[in-house]
Formats: sequence, C-alpha cells, structure tokens
Amino acid sequence: MNTGPTASVVEGPGYEGVIEMTETQVTWLTQDSHDRLKSELDQLIANRPVIAAEINERREEGDLKENGGYHAAREEQGQQEARIRQLQELLNNAKVGEAPTQSGVALPGSVVKVYYDGDESDTETFLIATREEGARGDKLEVYSPSSPLGAALLEAKVGETREYTLPNGNTMKVTLLSAEPYRD
Repeated sequence: MNTGPTASVVEGPGYEGVIEMTETQVTWLTQDSHDRLKSELDQLIANRPVIAAEINERREEGDLKENGGYHAAREEQGQQEARIRQLQELLNNAKVGEAPTQSGVALPGSVVKVYYDGDESDTETFLIATREEGARGDKLEVYSPSSPLGAALLEAKVGETREYTLPNGNTMKVTLLSAEPYRD
C-alpha cells in the first residue's frame, strides 16, 4: 500500500538541485508490534547521550587515527542512528490494526501454507507481515504484503490459485492451502 510519492533533496557534489522521488510504503502492524517498535525507538533515542559521551571520552585519549575505541564508538553511533531513522520511517508510515481473526483468507498477520505450480508435495508455510512484525525469533519465513508473493496472496481464499511475477520476469502460480491468524 502506498501513500503516494514523496520528494527529498539529494545532497552531495554534482547533485545540486536534484530531487529524488520515492514511494512511501504503508506498513501494517498490530498494536503489540507498534508498541514494541516504539519502545525500541525510545530506548535508542535515550541512549544517544551515552554514545555521545563515549565518543567524547575516546576523543580525549589523543590521536584519532589510531584510536580504535573512538572509531568503534563512532561506528556504534552510526548503526544506532540508522536504526532510529528506520524505526521512525516505519512508525510514521504504519497502519496499526488488529491481527486477522478469520481463518481461510490470506491477510497481513496470517500464517499461510501454499504450494507452487501445481506440485502439491512442494509446500511452504510462512507469515505474511513486515520483517519487523515477524522479527520475534520465530522459525517462520516472513513475506511482506508488498512483495510479489505477498501481494499475489492478499485476500486469497483457501483453494484459490494466484499468479505472480518472479524477479527474473517469469510467472509462478501459487495455491493457498490454509490461512490462520498468527498467534504469539
């Protein structure tokens, strides 16, 4: 699901005046997942002063070229800031809803079992959700509702066969065998 195009200015030498157009993806999240991700974001933001203090402490140790502690702290800061931006974008574009309650229809938050191209012995079971939604240590594969496979299966009923395009341009048929609400 898109909210439509957004524009951002691209910075750097040779990019003066360049505007990048991107599609903003709406992400479906349960209230529980939204709360969990918001808590992670709050913890990361609260940790900013700790990392900044460590960088300052390491900076005072002297020569920055050979200061491994300084570079490690800067690397940690970069990773943390990237995760903060990722969570902010995800939460800003999230649609919070309840997990599906009905069985038999593939919806975001459903665990589905499918088979491919008429080979009923080749089945796969996975969760239709975002990677963030499915990041709970489960052994289930996670397919985004906006992925080609996830989008093809959305709102499919048990027994229904859908077709989707693979990255190489070929098409694949997939049949929904079961769809159950995901349970923690």
